[in-house]
Amino acid sequence: MELRIAGTVNDSIVDGPGIRFTIFTQGCPHHCEGCHNTHTHDFNGGTVINTDELLEKIKKNPLLDGVTFSGGEPFCQAEALAHLGKKIRSMGLNIITYTGYTFEKLWSERKTNHWKDLLEVTDFLIDGPFIIEQKDWNIRFRGSSNQRYLDCQESLRTGTAIDCEP
Repeated sequence: MELRIAGTVNDSIVDGPGIRFTIFTQGCPHHCEGCHNTHTHDFNGGTVINTDELLEKIKKNPLLDGVTFSGGEPFCQAEALAHLGKKIRSMGLNIITYTGYTFEKLWSERKTNHWKDLLEVTDFLIDGPFIIEQKDWNIRFRGSSNQRYLDCQESLRTGTAIDCEP
């Protein structure tokens, strides 16, 4: 399955707890003011890669605690990421997914666009758009105070956003 990406980072320590392989998806509809990944906004930019190729790169790093799907907007490529995510989780790695959507929006529209599939392989969801007026350097793994760090699996079980701290 193919995925359009802006790039990857093999051993990130800023995209979630522990050492992470981060995949920056290409394409974003949000265009948040102050976004630090503006090069990922263009849906025609980046490069196309096979998810099996990404999986091989992930397998080569035995130090990983997990994989982070960032963006761009991962939910714009939910089907391919869910496909990759199932394989990643079978390796015992956790998945963090960043999104400019809120959990409530994803939950209400989960039956379309493979959003439910991506939510089901996500362990932790960092949701909400970046809001420059709420920028906060003191919160871990988020850019603005409106963004939440959610236990995605518990949120899916209850149908409501369940906050947790990294």
